[in-house]
Amino acid sequence: MIRAAVLASGGGSNLQAILDHLVALGPARSLEVVVVASHRKSAGALDRARTHGITAEVISTLDAPALLALLESHGVQLVILAGYLKLVPPEVIARYRGAIVNIHPALLPKFGGAGMYGHRVHDAVIAAGERESGATVHFVTDEYDRGAIIAQERVPVLPGETGLALGARVLEAEHRLYPRVVCELAARLNAAADSTV
Repeated sequence: MIRAAVLASGGGSNLQAILDHLVALGPARSLEVVVVASHRKSAGALDRARTHGITAEVISTLDAPALLALLESHGVQLVILAGYLKLVPPEVIARYRGAIVNIHPALLPKFGGAGMYGHRVHDAVIAAGERESGATVHFVTDEYDRGAIIAQERVPVLPGETGLALGARVLEAEHRLYPRVVCELAARLNAAADSTV
C-alpha cells in the first residue's frame, strides 16, 4: 500500500473525489492518504481530512526542510497536489521525482503557468475562442504546469458558455480523472517497490 500525502490550498473537492474513489475500491486499492497539509489554516481540505480520520497539518513555513520533514515523518511515498497554489521547493521535487503529481484545469501545455488557476484559466480559454478545454494530470517540476503529462480528459466549450459554467464541467472531469490516475500511479509504484524486495 502506497502512503500518500495530499497538499491543498482550498476546499479540497479533488481530495474528496480521491477519498470517495478509495472507499469504492475497498480492498483493491493500492493507495492510502495518510496526511493532508495546507499553508492555509482555513482550507476546507483540512476539514475533509479530519472527517475521514486523516491527519491534517498546517504548514506554517513553506521551506524545503519543513515540508520534507512533514512528508518523511508520515512515511509518504507519493505526493498529490490538489488545488495547491504554492511552488513546491526543488528539494522536495527531487526527493519525490516521478512520485509527485498535480491536476490542472486546462489542456496543458496551453493555459498553464504562474497565476493560471481557478476562474482565470477558464476565462482565458473562452477569451481565446478555444473549442475545447479539460483537465490534465502531470508530474510536478520546478516550473508551474511544465512537467510531463500523464493523462488528460477533454471537455467541449459550449457556444456562449461562461467561464463559471465551463469551470464547473472541467471540475467534474477532474473528479473523474484524478482519482483513477493517482491510483494507477500508486499501483505502478507498488509494483516497482515489490520488484526491488
